[in-house]
Amino acid sequence: MDTHDHPTPTRYRQARSPRGHRHRRTPHTARTPAVLALAAAALLTGCTAAPPAAPTASAPPATAPANAGTPGAPHSAAPAPPPGTLLVTDFGADTVTFVDPSARGAAADLGSVRVGTAPYGIALGADGTAWVATAEGVAAVDTRTRERTALIPYATATGAVTTGEYRGGGMGIALSPDGSRVYVGVNVPGREGALEVVDTARRKVVRTVPVGRRPFDVDVSRDGRQVYVTNHDSFDVTVVTTRDGSARRVEVAPYGTEGGLGSWLKPHYAVVRPSDGALLLPFEGERLAVVDPATGRVRIEPMTADTHQHGAAVAADGTLFVVGTGPIDPAEDAGPSLTIRTPAGRERLVPLDGPHEDVALSADGATAYVSGGFTRDGYWNGLSVVDTATGRVTRIPVGERPLGIAVL
Repeated sequence: MDTHDHPTPTRYRQARSPRGHRHRRTPHTARTPAVLALAAAALLTGCTAAPPAAPTASAPPATAPANAGTPGAPHSAAPAPPPGTLLVTDFGADTVTFVDPSARGAAADLGSVRVGTAPYGIALGADGTAWVATAEGVAAVDTRTRERTALIPYATATGAVTTGEYRGGGMGIALSPDGSRVYVGVNVPGREGALEVVDTARRKVVRTVPVGRRPFDVDVSRDGRQVYVTNHDSFDVTVVTTRDGSARRVEVAPYGTEGGLGSWLKPHYAVVRPSDGALLLPFEGERLAVVDPATGRVRIEPMTADTHQHGAAVAADGTLFVVGTGPIDPAEDAGPSLTIRTPAGRERLVPLDGPHEDVALSADGATAYVSGGFTRDGYWNGLSVVDTATGRVTRIPVGERPLGIAVL
């Protein structure tokens, strides 16, 4: 666990109008110990920035041989996981775990595979290969045999391999529509990050594109011509053209950028809207930034959850699902929830028990899987399974700080 030895930055918050909406920034520096303790328990992954520190160069890890799974975990002798099986990244255990969401208790855990230090995002290919962003490199996992078949080192120097919220290495990750390229956002502590492009056949990095700070999320346009990198600490999205690697910055800061690295009101995750290719980025359960990648224009729509928001997913019909991690300030903000927002902007809120991080959907959109792990205190080792029609929530204990989720 990240022990946060660095000084805590000033929390820049929004003073609320009488109607409850934040309309200006004020630094909250004078809080009682009780309020500070409650707020610390509710804060989640990546909402502040580590102090600027240049990374120490280190030799990249060698590519791992095939059959490099966890000793004792099921491998080629195990049956292929059935459709609908979940694969979650265990940020606290350096593994990915196969999960049967229809089972309960210990039966839900179908075994784990060691992938590399502090795995974060995950993307699943049509060939059954899962690509996992770790602190050491991009791991390739054969989900049929349940083996790690490669660990592809980054081309970017990220310093010594560490764990914790501010560790260097891969964060957001996505696949091209044809499966030929993996795009991974690489965090460089204290500096601008990089988008690295991995050739999935050759299993090597073939291009590196500079992006903003702490690339939380990576998304790809439906035609594969553009990649969108959501950079948490620089309040922006980098739009990268896949043909030539050219890039441009789009600022996405509906609350402004006052407070800089000390601000909590930054972008975390984005989705690509199926109807028109717009990027949707939720903020604080209050504002949805709708970004036109072609023009860079940002339009703001109201949201209703009033909670600090992280992970997002979108169904084929355009329904948006957003994870509310809980309050920044428990005296003012609402608790954890899952927002279900129709394309017309109507929202339903499903309360969640404790903070969560990310969300994935079943193929039919009838079930949402929400991960309970993050890098601050307050996480829990499991998933919340949400019936999207009724709002019924079932909790499955599994994994160790599960962050990313893929549905097989």
